[in-house]
Amino acid sequence: MWFLLFWSFLVIQRLAEVRIAKSNEKKLREKGAVEAGKDHYKWMVFMHVSFFAVFFLEVYVLSATPPSWWLVPFVLFLIAQVIRVWAISSLGVYWNTKILLLPGATVVAKGPYRFMRHPNYTVVSLELLVIPLIFGAYYTAILFTLLNILMLRVRIPAEEKALMELTDYEKSHGHKQRFFPSQ
Repeated sequence: MWFLLFWSFLVIQRLAEVRIAKSNEKKLREKGAVEAGKDHYKWMVFMHVSFFAVFFLEVYVLSATPPSWWLVPFVLFLIAQVIRVWAISSLGVYWNTKILLLPGATVVAKGPYRFMRHPNYTVVSLELLVIPLIFGAYYTAILFTLLNILMLRVRIPAEEKALMELTDYEKSHGHKQRFFPSQ
């Protein structure tokens, strides 16, 4: 029961984020936004949808059980949620699941973006590891952590290249760490 509630919460949260992203996409495109990284986007969506399916199967069908230390990944998950909301609210209309950029825009440098270049990717990476660990879904945690690493090796260079070509990214963010906070 706990698992189904948690899993349902995650699915509803992601669907709400897709709605926000679609709304933001419409606003940005009306202002002349350009999309980068179209080729890999469908694979990223497939990976994230697959995560929910595999996670569900490992826990609900294969009967993975929470480890005695489940509270550790759960606390990390809660911390990730705070940073997720902080990152999304800091970017405002610029937050999206796609790489959408307004040519000549000033890159957001507030919230967690003051300290690191990619707090949202850090959150997603943490979640793909700790969400399955809460329930003892070790195969899901390992598989999707590895797939996410591969995805980010494509996604981040595509995003940073577009940011450098179209915005003041290098000047405002070039000195910051990608995933870990720095001053």
